[in-house]
Amino acid sequence: MQTPLPEPDSGTQTRHALHGQYPRAETVDDFRHNLALVHERINAACQRVGRDPTSVRLLPVSKTIDEAHIRLAYQAGCRLLGENKVQEAHHKWQAMQDLGDLQWSVIGHLQTNKAKLVARFASEFQALDSLRLAQTLERRLQSEGRSLDVFVQVNTSNEASKYGLAPDEVAGFLQALPRSGALRVRGLMTLALFSAQPEQVRACFVRLRELRDQLRQQAPANIGLDELSMGMSGDFEIAIEEGASVVRVGQAIFGARTVPDSHYWPSNERTE
Repeated sequence: MQTPLPEPDSGTQTRHALHGQYPRAETVDDFRHNLALVHERINAACQRVGRDPTSVRLLPVSKTIDEAHIRLAYQAGCRLLGENKVQEAHHKWQAMQDLGDLQWSVIGHLQTNKAKLVARFASEFQALDSLRLAQTLERRLQSEGRSLDVFVQVNTSNEASKYGLAPDEVAGFLQALPRSGALRVRGLMTLALFSAQPEQVRACFVRLRELRDQLRQQAPANIGLDELSMGMSGDFEIAIEEGASVVRVGQAIFGARTVPDSHYWPSNERTE
């Protein structure tokens, strides 16, 4: 069994220095071990701020992971997996339909011309950031006879390389969303700065929480803003301390990816 990664010396620090260094999970026991370690980190973060650990949902992120390893993760208990690229997610969904209770959350930027794929199979979409995309998803979902839980992506770091709405655009965006009910807004999502400076990372999470609290006062009745999806393998403890209800964790569960980020993402954006 793998040995745990070292804890930070003091305080709540980012673990971005471990990016690409997590050992690969190769057995069901490896996955169970890694999941237990992540839940320990979730529990400790919740304890520091007096939160109930059951208020935080762990979303394992399986992007770039092959079907065989995903099946091992399934045996270890994973039932909802996050994927960055919709075509990759759709292919995995098709290949593993024998796992009837395995669901998929698309967490990466979506082009409008691929909305039909999300509408066909995904149970959740965490990167809604344009009205045109919302309208297209709404039409596609209605034709499929399905509904979809969605998170509105917000660019809290103000980085040009990141997708998402500017914080001051979100209120108007929520007002303009289709109202038929196929798109079920559950909350907001953000990506923090990829930084070793915890105060810079924390500021992104604080910004999203404060924005959500402000929007609750004026959001349309059909818009749910209970959820905050923020935090990944290197910083989810800070996100939990600032109110995250969903944390997107890939490498701490599956291990380092076999391809570098520069190969997988066209920009510097990371979704886990």
